[in-house]
Amino acid sequence: MSDASHLPKRQDVPKELTWDLSLVFKTDDDFEQAFKEVEAEIPKIEALEETLISSADNLLNGITEILATWRKLEKVYVYASMNSDVDTNNAKYLAFDAKAGSLAAKVSAATAFLVPTLIQLSDDKLAQFYQDNEELKHYDHFLEEARNEKDHTLDAKQEQLIAAAGDAFGASASTFNVLTNSDMEYPFVEDEDGYMVQLSNGLYSRLLESVHQDVRQGAFAGLYQAYGQFQNTLAQTLSGEVKRHNYLAQTHNYQDAREAALSHTHIPTTVYDTLVEEVNNHLPLLHRYVKLRKKLLDVDELHMYDMYVSLIGEPQLSYDYESAKAEAKKALSVLGEDYLEHVDEIFNNRYIDVVENKGKRSGAYSGGAYDTPPYQLLNWQDNLDNLYTLVHETGHSMHSWYTRHNQPYVYGDYPIFIAEIASTTNENLLTEYLLKQVSDKKTRAFLLNHYLDGFKGTVFRQTQFAEFEHFIHQQDQAGQALTADLLSDYYGELNAHYYGPDVTRDPEIALEWSRIPHFYMNYYVYQYATGFAAASTLSEGIMKQDPQAIENYLNYLKSGSSDYPIETMKKAGVDMTKPDYLKKAFAIFEDRLNELEQLIEEGF
Repeated sequence: MSDASHLPKRQDVPKELTWDLSLVFKTDDDFEQAFKEVEAEIPKIEALEETLISSADNLLNGITEILATWRKLEKVYVYASMNSDVDTNNAKYLAFDAKAGSLAAKVSAATAFLVPTLIQLSDDKLAQFYQDNEELKHYDHFLEEARNEKDHTLDAKQEQLIAAAGDAFGASASTFNVLTNSDMEYPFVEDEDGYMVQLSNGLYSRLLESVHQDVRQGAFAGLYQAYGQFQNTLAQTLSGEVKRHNYLAQTHNYQDAREAALSHTHIPTTVYDTLVEEVNNHLPLLHRYVKLRKKLLDVDELHMYDMYVSLIGEPQLSYDYESAKAEAKKALSVLGEDYLEHVDEIFNNRYIDVVENKGKRSGAYSGGAYDTPPYQLLNWQDNLDNLYTLVHETGHSMHSWYTRHNQPYVYGDYPIFIAEIASTTNENLLTEYLLKQVSDKKTRAFLLNHYLDGFKGTVFRQTQFAEFEHFIHQQDQAGQALTADLLSDYYGELNAHYYGPDVTRDPEIALEWSRIPHFYMNYYVYQYATGFAAASTLSEGIMKQDPQAIENYLNYLKSGSSDYPIETMKKAGVDMTKPDYLKKAFAIFEDRLNELEQLIEEGF
């Protein structure tokens, strides 16, 4: 949608393409009032510490009051951060966002006594409390999770000090966000029509899909020129974030930051190791696909900027935003009328902020809080990838809708580990739908190529990110300084290992670490890969229109955090403690690679 040489200002974006945050607070004054109300709750929350576990009634009332405060805070935080995300140049909402972050740190400090106090409860005393007040049983899983943290929880005063530092701990990520989305100046590059356009993160992705290699090369060089001039600063922001993770893990008696990150949702580290092992075992499939890419593009040297252009020539499928919504609904109709009804709600009530504008945060996400709509942020471009992005984020939003309408607030969110399964199941359903619609060989080959690229980006690439993320945490833990040179040297080698000998070692790709926001999210990226692989199993049952598979899937969406994620997925039909689901995903990749190679052999 944005082909001009410069992006529109926020105020110039059509209203219908922006999200309606008045559904969170009608006015900024309402936000300010809610902010003051949460602030006023802090002393009341702090006063609960002394009597929290003195009786069943006090425990119930204390938990209820603490959760109510967090519930109010969520709305405050969402309103501030989402207003800021759509225009990071807006000083007013930057200030709102900063205020909300500081308030969250204060509430965290005020409630930091909760887990240290709960772990003081003996099993016998808690059992007696359940008898004294049966309403406590609503919090059974919540209490169990909290008390499982016994070996990794400090005393209340120490936890309060750490929580109070939350705002300061977030400085590295905040600096990265403002630098890359607001302050960084991107160069002008030539587009497909020969016009000079100012590069942005959103436009970069589209230009890498250009059939003209010089356009791809120009965008690639231009982007990394911008990041390269700040590589030392970006190494420092990433280093600061890694130090934060390692410090908190050490303070809480974990072996390392990875164990700390995974243990909060009871994910065994073997799940992570199994992913890396299985992906490395199947790298020959990626190398085979890369070799095919080099052959079809008919280039002497294959570069990293050649990895996203269609192998079948000009894209056969393109969607503007309205047609993308219609296709998304058709693809998701297999999940039933109730599911589609709520997709309509999301699509037609300004829950989505659609187009790119100056200062808008890059990428896409699904957000909101328990008491708000399930919002989505997009940076729309008219292509198949953005149809997939819409379906992906709608998977998250529908997960949020079902969870929030079927679980009480205490279980009204879901762990990140299972969040990516909902979004990637939707992607797989879209792929299956599109493949069933077309018989034309060239269009079918285009779709297979798109699927293989998506798999490459989600399973192979995110696991590469996961390996890098674990490496830098280990290096910092060993006392090694995370300089730009160290990060670039390792990343360049790792990238070459993943993509194999048929890809030229472009020096710019060694800087890719500097632009990945997910490295600031503490062992997040591996879950894209595990989620995509698990979704392969789930979508297979759904596409067969197996009523039990569909019911199991919808029950998973409704489960929130009412059980541990590994157990939730077992109920849905996927055991993620074993490698089987990964092997199945790679088998699908190989089948589709075989079909693409066959179609190319036959000609079209």
